[in-house]
Amino acid sequence: MSFPYKGIVALLLAAGLSWPAQAVATATADTVNKGDVAWMMTATVLVLLMIVPGLALFYGGLVRTKNMLSMLTQVLGVCALAMLVWVGWGYSLAFSGGGPFVGDGAKLFLAGVTPETLAETFTAGVAIPEYVFVSFQMTFAAITVALVLGGLAERLKFTAALLFAAIWLTIVYFPIAHMVWAAGGYLFEMGALDFAGGTVVHINAGVAALVGALMLGRRTGYQRDVMAPHSLVMTLIGAGLLWVGWFGFNAGSALEANGAAALAMVNTFVATAAGVLAWMLAERVAGHKCSLLGAASGAIAGLVAVTPAAGNSGPLGAILLGAIASACCFWFVSVLKPRLRFDDSLDAFGIHGIGGIIGSLGTAIVYAPALGGPGAADYAIAPQLVTQAVAVVVAVLWSGIGSAAAFGIVKLTIGLRVSEDVEREGLDVGEHGERAYNY
Repeated sequence: MSFPYKGIVALLLAAGLSWPAQAVATATADTVNKGDVAWMMTATVLVLLMIVPGLALFYGGLVRTKNMLSMLTQVLGVCALAMLVWVGWGYSLAFSGGGPFVGDGAKLFLAGVTPETLAETFTAGVAIPEYVFVSFQMTFAAITVALVLGGLAERLKFTAALLFAAIWLTIVYFPIAHMVWAAGGYLFEMGALDFAGGTVVHINAGVAALVGALMLGRRTGYQRDVMAPHSLVMTLIGAGLLWVGWFGFNAGSALEANGAAALAMVNTFVATAAGVLAWMLAERVAGHKCSLLGAASGAIAGLVAVTPAAGNSGPLGAILLGAIASACCFWFVSVLKPRLRFDDSLDAFGIHGIGGIIGSLGTAIVYAPALGGPGAADYAIAPQLVTQAVAVVVAVLWSGIGSAAAFGIVKLTIGLRVSEDVEREGLDVGEHGERAYNY
């Protein structure tokens, strides 16, 4: 992926294209700031914290006792596989080459990447080691495919999860990442705003989870048997770890330890807080009690919504975005989903898909300087909103069609779903021969 004109970096930043996906190896004498490098290495580890143990515990607490260990194992296994796939061909397909839809094979197995090669940041003449950029982006790929598991919980075979992950990353995630974040990418060149993954991560994973849930079918006893979360304590621990790790996810997307990272940091605080309170308020308005599950769900909804806007919004806009997305996600999962009768087990689509769509579209609004956003004085919301809508439609269609193909391949080869006997006994014993709890 070539990016020879450093002046374009400043231009892109001014235009609000706040993801340095055009970062590439460079032979120029760029300055490498040790503070930036240290921050990006820390941010990378924080995103790993989001997956294992954060997402694993968040999802694990939401399933029944007999499926806790299987959820942990699926998240860990898929995460590990994604890392190897990323090094093998993912980084090259996502960030090498300037095609509109996918990269090329120039950096397969990180060919040409050395401790001396650099990746540019938003500041002209400032870079970080390319290995750091590779590692940071690796964690994004890993958490995105792990998020999909939430819609398939308590009935997906472990081997199916692994095979699906390898196929889906290749035909869905890498192309969308390239389109949105790489110079030459279709949506990147169109000017779509996605600071840290509203389209690439959340809409992408949410739609895949919905497609998978529909193709797998409902869990045995769905809407008849009690399927309450077995440990909201575990879920809150996971949600807390997700929130902490999300600072690496959002603030790390500035690629430098600077004011843009600080803006993303404060937005990650306030949007999440607004999401927590908005969900509990929605529960009260609907005649329910304020629940811990609702508060944790609202936190994730706020985090999802602010992700594309983390560096593209002022704090006021982030608060509004977090609150609105949280209330909408509550309505979807508590009112609309039961009526539609599809089994998105842990509301991966209801929170990540719906929240990601709201956040991606809302970024065009909160980017406006009138709401404290970093847009230019003559910034016009309407044209950017159209661009954001195009990005959402492309992400939904690409993920929907590609996910159906990936799940279809798995179903025709090794099968997607465990047997009914295994499902009733629990995937912990049936799939892994272990129990999460021995009592």
